[in-house]
Amino acid sequence: MADQSIFTQDVTRIKEGMFAQKNPIEAPYLEVHQSLGLEGQASLSGAKNAVLVIMTSLILSRGVSVVRNVPASDDVFQMITLLESLGAVVIFDEEANILEVDTKNLDGYRVKPEIMKKMRASVLVMGPLLARFGKVELALPGGDVIGERPVDYHIKNFEKMGVSVEQHGDILTACVQHLQHRNLLLEYPSVGATENIMMLAVLTSGTTRIINAALEPEVFDLIESLKKMGARISIETPATIVIDGVEHLSPANHTVMFDRMEASALILAGAITGGYVHVPQAPAHDMGLFLMKMQEMGHTILIGKDGVGVKIKATKTPRAVSLRTAPYPGFPTDMQAPFMAALTLAQGVSTVKETVWENRLTHARELDKMGAQIEIHYDTATIRGVEELYGTHVIASDIRASCCLALAGLAAKGYTTISGVYHWKRGYQSLEGKLRALGASITLFE
Repeated sequence: MADQSIFTQDVTRIKEGMFAQKNPIEAPYLEVHQSLGLEGQASLSGAKNAVLVIMTSLILSRGVSVVRNVPASDDVFQMITLLESLGAVVIFDEEANILEVDTKNLDGYRVKPEIMKKMRASVLVMGPLLARFGKVELALPGGDVIGERPVDYHIKNFEKMGVSVEQHGDILTACVQHLQHRNLLLEYPSVGATENIMMLAVLTSGTTRIINAALEPEVFDLIESLKKMGARISIETPATIVIDGVEHLSPANHTVMFDRMEASALILAGAITGGYVHVPQAPAHDMGLFLMKMQEMGHTILIGKDGVGVKIKATKTPRAVSLRTAPYPGFPTDMQAPFMAALTLAQGVSTVKETVWENRLTHARELDKMGAQIEIHYDTATIRGVEELYGTHVIASDIRASCCLALAGLAAKGYTTISGVYHWKRGYQSLEGKLRALGASITLFE
């Protein structure tokens, strides 16, 4: 009874504080007002989790490549800065989302620490630079605070292929001794390690096999792009990527896949506000478990022809569901935080087990500030559905947490302010604008 009394006092405090005069918050921040019944059609941008590695893969060729459907997100601009620092000439048409990269005169193999520290995906230059120059020097990557993202899987397998790696503090120096094709067994199907090894192997003589490889749709998008450049890559069961090395790769044109994470955010926006939203470009064929869980909650999900396009008609009485994150085709860790926002208002008790990143439940305490009832025990969150959320000031700790809190703000009484939204800008191209087009009251103050 004492715990219930404390919770009741907390909710009362939240309710009383939410409609007071606004306090100034240092920009950038998001301001979200309750916006029920979102309705309409939303378009998607290119996939963040595909475009960054495709950009690094261009190091493997010499000449001008064209990449289309490139989101104008801060991580893309950061990767452009990285490529330019190595000597590439980059032209980005932000309105057309077309990127031209000329790697003919690329001459750098050292990546500045200040670039590495801003983006975890920067470690994906390691394989391409080793393949092109036989050496690379870079700092350990930075980015979100969702947990340790060790490069051990990358380094161990590079060493098996004949790469010598030394670490001095935060600086990694790697040099090719004698590249050899290998059968490489990953301890864990790491997306980054799979991509990095593959990009080194495409220019390594002989046949390399990556066993227990990550097979996310974004990995297949990279494979498609590499094959357009002349790489020879095939898939074997179980979960094995086979790379037959070639002598050189050529520039190519590629269109990045649509972002299934952004699609899930827009679908969840319809769900949490009790609305009706159509995302015609949503790659439903790659979103199976997420859409199944939405249906389990009671939402009506309609999938378009050939598994492309999703319509959601939200139920007024969403039910609690439980999930466990896992590598593809399991429930994506990147969809976990946004999905939790919807679970806070579901009837019953949900459990969310995070198996990919040890620190990827920090958004739960921010949701609690809004009146949610969430208990964390190690890697598992237990969510007891509440009738209402209440707006307050919250802090985003990573890209997907920023999305989670924005979605919660759409359903919460009053208004919500979210700081830490440089993460939001890193991961999405004007997601706030797409939500506004559906009827949301959401503004990014910069």
